Amino acid sequence: MTLRYHAAACQTDLPNPTTRAEIRPKVRQMLEMVDHAVLGYDPFFDVKLVVFPEFAHAAPIHPTVEELAEKLALPIPNEHTDAYAAKAKELGIYIQTGTFLEVDKRWPGHVFNTTCLIGPDGILATYRKTHPWVPWEVHTSPHDLPEYDRDPFPVVETEIGRLGAAICYDWLFPEAIRELALGGAEVLIRVSAYMDPWGTADPMDWWTLINRTRAIENLACVVASNQGASLKHYPPFSWPGGSMIVDHDGRVVSQAEPGGGNRIVVGPVDIAALRAARERRRGHAMTAHMRTELYTRSRASLFPPGRCAEGPGTVERNEQNTRLALNALRAVRDG
Repeated sequence: MTLRYHAAACQTDLPNPTTRAEIRPKVRQMLEMVDHAVLGYDPFFDVKLVVFPEFAHAAPIHPTVEELAEKLALPIPNEHTDAYAAKAKELGIYIQTGTFLEVDKRWPGHVFNTTCLIGPDGILATYRKTHPWVPWEVHTSPHDLPEYDRDPFPVVETEIGRLGAAICYDWLFPEAIRELALGGAEVLIRVSAYMDPWGTADPMDWWTLINRTRAIENLACVVASNQGASLKHYPPFSWPGGSMIVDHDGRVVSQAEPGGGNRIVVGPVDIAALRAARERRRGHAMTAHMRTELYTRSRASLFPPGRCAEGPGTVERNEQNTRLALNALRAVRDG
């Protein structure tokens, strides 16, 4: 086990592809960033985990599932995950990829927003975004597929600790990240595209607030990579970066200067200290102190499950399902 090491959160500002053929040069640049992070900092410490942001390979610029599947989406594994696996093996590291728009022949007609954890032996886990950013994201969530039988919140045991990832909007749902923590995750990896004004700037700075809070409430480290693309590259939003590493007590131990552009920020991950705290701590042991039997309201069905029974998602259907969920929420509140 490597219990003390450094992680690198890499943010990107690269032109957004319109076709899948344009993804290859982006991957080459990200592999160069991996080399910069691992080899450049080698005189100082061992970088063992490298994390890229959401939409690093492609943002969903086409408005329909059909267009995304035709022009940008890829199956996993693919030539790019193979390239990451070769680099991970070469350097003896772990890479959390930026997201792919993914198609899976088991679920024809659907596109997932997916990130992969890749180690020296290849793909260790794939995570599909469970809370697409509605209404604009028309991707499918595992929640939408009644017969979905994969663990929606995979946690992987590795030589650098137990790792679990979630994507961007997922992090605004404490329940989602708690699932990773209850699955044993020690390092919570955030693959994100968090736009202005909710990014790194005052007076909002949701980015820092959420990352620190999830670390505190789960007694876990957070490695968070945020998209740093300019408005020119990823309209209609600008993306403020601010990628960071947070320790298990919620301290920001390293952060990129807020602002767009390709950036690498490195920071320490201390699994030994985290495990000692989890073993020793009786105060502020939130995961152990939960009174789960009392949380009855959160068991009510709100956002319609199996919403893809009528076909792939659309912006209009996202709006409709949000209205249904708001009505269901009112019913829960009214008792």
